[in-house]
Amino acid sequence: MTATLIFGSIDTQSIATASYIVAALLFILSLAGLSRHESARQGVAFGIAGMAIALAATIALATEDAATVAVVLLVVAVAIGAAIGLWRARVVEMTGMPELIALLHSFVGLAAVLVGWNGYFAVENGDHHDLVGSLLDIHHAEVFIGVFIGAVTFTGSIVAYLKLSARIKSAPLMLPAKNWLNLGALVAFVVLTVIFVISPSLPLLIAVTVLALALGWHLVASIGGGDMPVVVSMLNSYSGWAAAASGFLLGNDLLIVTGALVGSSGAYLSYIMCQAMNRSFISVIAGGFGIEAAAAADTDHGEHREIDAAAAAELLTEASSVIITPGYGMAVAQAQYPVAELTRQLRDRGIEVRFGVHPVAGRLPGHMNVLLAEAKVPYDIVLEMDEINDDFADTDVVLVIGANDTVNPAATEDPGSPIAGMPVLRVWEASNVIVFKRSMASGYAGVQNPLFFRDNTQMLFGDAKAKVDEIVGALVAERVPA
Repeated sequence: MTATLIFGSIDTQSIATASYIVAALLFILSLAGLSRHESARQGVAFGIAGMAIALAATIALATEDAATVAVVLLVVAVAIGAAIGLWRARVVEMTGMPELIALLHSFVGLAAVLVGWNGYFAVENGDHHDLVGSLLDIHHAEVFIGVFIGAVTFTGSIVAYLKLSARIKSAPLMLPAKNWLNLGALVAFVVLTVIFVISPSLPLLIAVTVLALALGWHLVASIGGGDMPVVVSMLNSYSGWAAAASGFLLGNDLLIVTGALVGSSGAYLSYIMCQAMNRSFISVIAGGFGIEAAAAADTDHGEHREIDAAAAAELLTEASSVIITPGYGMAVAQAQYPVAELTRQLRDRGIEVRFGVHPVAGRLPGHMNVLLAEAKVPYDIVLEMDEINDDFADTDVVLVIGANDTVNPAATEDPGSPIAGMPVLRVWEASNVIVFKRSMASGYAGVQNPLFFRDNTQMLFGDAKAKVDEIVGALVAERVPA
């Protein structure tokens, strides 16, 4: 009775608007929390709470005047989506997280396309009698731009998923005059948008959808494997703008705010990562504009040297300082837990152990940091590239576990290398380098690594987890009295 007196005069729209404001604030707090290790868990909780409030408010608003059948369909769709999401979250490995995120971005893009098409047909069917004059022109522009951004995001994310999951080659696609194809598609989009606003028609909407699908595919296909971490971040930004475009069409303020948050934060992260890789931000988001394929180098780097786990353990016990540089191979082997135990064993002996993490190590921003935190590696010994790069020259042993392109000296020494100019961890400056690899194969960027053939480098072949376990076993055995 009391609740009725308090809320009886408040309509559903007002409650939903208030809920959206609360949800938007929680999303902002979530982003702030996720920016630091110590507050990341709290940031996730804020995000979950915000999404729960937003979902509840949206369902209440959507079902206020809807038929029973529509309400049932809405509940069933939410239930199916939640079940699939919970299932995927439980079974996905950290190594599969990058491609899963890329796939989720494609859903956002597809949703934006469907919302855009629905917005067009709603006007055609006379559902928006209030849209006249300039308001109608603005609506048509929103439809066209929303469909374009959504379609680019959709196919671009699909290609990123296929590359990250190794279903297609990671090498960049080099079509003749590829840069002109991208520019031509953008010019055609601008021209078609003007025509559509003046005289909207279904053939034009079909044309821009097909154009955007092709452009999204070509943009990401033209980007090489070495830049894929930036691509994931960039697609995150695209999905945000696609969501914002959908918000304008649906008149949903929260979707606009959330999309703008995701779009701007993803763009800024992409910019930071491009700086870390010495890549042009415009070049990467434009599908590798201005980047031409480098000729494959057929250089004889000499012979590599090998080492076994026992010898590696002996070398580590004689060291006073050790730096571990993890990469995607560590994630694939799930070696983070043995690496954490190796770190504890060495630190118990009084050996200084630190980690050097490249900004784009792995295939997702922060990939290595999450893995190390998962294994309970102390935050204060996990350092970024800029913090640790000058210390390699004074380091006794560096363990390169699954990293390749991020420790490649060709980036600084070979102007003709596809990764030339990319800042890398200068591990070769240390007294001894041990590289954990399954084989002598090149890295994800498809570039040979001269580090493997240096005089101070030794290769430890095999599964990274198994080899680290062997080293830990040798250290434990060495300390056990006979």
